[in-house]
Amino acid sequence: MKKQSIPIHVAELEENGIEIHPISNNIEPYQMPHRDDHYMFIIQQAGSMLLEVDFKEVSILGASLCFVAPGQVHRYLNYDDAQGWMLFADTSLLSVQSRDIFSAYFNAGQMAAVEKDDAVFKLVPLLEEVVGNVLVPLREKLISSLTDSLTSLIASSILKGQHITHVIGGQKYNTVIRFKKLVAEKYSVLKQVKDYAEMLNLSPLYLNEITKEITGFSASYWISQEIILEAKRMLYYTTLDVKQIAYALGYEDHAYFSRFFKKHVGMTALTFRTTSGT
Repeated sequence: MKKQSIPIHVAELEENGIEIHPISNNIEPYQMPHRDDHYMFIIQQAGSMLLEVDFKEVSILGASLCFVAPGQVHRYLNYDDAQGWMLFADTSLLSVQSRDIFSAYFNAGQMAAVEKDDAVFKLVPLLEEVVGNVLVPLREKLISSLTDSLTSLIASSILKGQHITHVIGGQKYNTVIRFKKLVAEKYSVLKQVKDYAEMLNLSPLYLNEITKEITGFSASYWISQEIILEAKRMLYYTTLDVKQIAYALGYEDHAYFSRFFKKHVGMTALTFRTTSGT
């Protein structure tokens, strides 16, 4: 029976803010869907794994890197001789640039295939060794530096997988990152491009233009997607009715929300709930 809300797993990490385990020691197939308040990284050398992330199946094959961002609803479905590591890291251990990259591309490319001899596979055992040895001099500093380096390598691989051509850290890029962060924070209150453009001191036209240049989609697309994504999460994982979901997402008129959902998903909210297997 589904719960009325999606559980959030608050970090029970070590004092240094991370945990690292072999994949085979950490998988609990068909666990209850949940959110974490920290990052999860799958560093897979071989084999395969199947996850469910935000109600979609994510298949990880061979040498691959994958991340699940804080707040994403997920669970493990299956794994077949998967070899590698699971890294759980507090947000504070990641560089701002890495967090920005993960923020920009979650739900739009959060996995990347890599070579079997990728540098990330050389770094993980070193981090694992330092974490496991409390007698290592400067242990906390090493853990912080190695985690930053490792997650930066993963972020770099994600960018390569997206075939990014714009300048990372450039003015347009930074503006779009700020826009997407604002949308993630305020989508239930602000639903128009002009609202975000005003907060960023830009014209709506220019915000749409640079957002499409950087991400391939307009600003209005990302606002709608944030709303639809959370609506799908609620429909898929909870027993809240459509009126309750509409209200939670900032819609006083649930009929308007129903039309909005059908326009973007191609089916009614109730049909989505039924056909999604819940």
